[in-house]
Amino acid sequence: MIPVITIDGPSGTGKGTLMQLLAQRLGWHALDSGALYRALAWVALQQGVGLDDALVLTGLAKNLAVEFRQGGVWLNGEDLSEAIRTEEIGLAASRVAAHPQVRAALLDWQRAWARPPGLVADGRDMGTVVFPEAPLKIFLDAAPEVRAERRYKQLNEKGLSASLHQLIVDIRARDARDRSRLTAPLRPAQDAIVIDSSRMSIPEVFERVLAEVRRVLPDALSQ
Repeated sequence: MIPVITIDGPSGTGKGTLMQLLAQRLGWHALDSGALYRALAWVALQQGVGLDDALVLTGLAKNLAVEFRQGGVWLNGEDLSEAIRTEEIGLAASRVAAHPQVRAALLDWQRAWARPPGLVADGRDMGTVVFPEAPLKIFLDAAPEVRAERRYKQLNEKGLSASLHQLIVDIRARDARDRSRLTAPLRPAQDAIVIDSSRMSIPEVFERVLAEVRRVLPDALSQ
């Protein structure tokens, strides 16, 4: 079997950065499943499709031609790496992802991403639904206030204005929606390693996860 490491958790915990660092360290493939839902939400908004229209959204999902190139996200030859990272798209993606039909439409696509020598998959249900047999599952968490502060700093660094209070409100609302949805709710897998990154830097989280890789998948680090 192709080894898979899953990294689940709510938005703003550093899952994406950890995924890229780990994939680079191991020489494995990387799957940003959240980008799929963000790209789908972007397409829906561009085409004026209602975010509650499960039938049309499922049709779009089945034909979603997303590619990951050098850490970027491309759709039909267009670089959407920055466009899909806005707060608007993030909230829209959460609504899109709540539809069971949409999640089912993207399930096989995500599983097909598991290729030799291995895969690091980041999302919200990677360890519970998409790759339940993965030998190593990480659930990365952090307090909503901490995650909002991180996002606030990111937006300021890009020269974008933001309300810290509104970011906290939005993050809590998204968490509630993701954790309470009937299909693939956001939660740690029973055998996941839960890491609270509220008071940890990315290098500290990375070293913590590498220790788990050495314990569970020692051959991965010797390749």
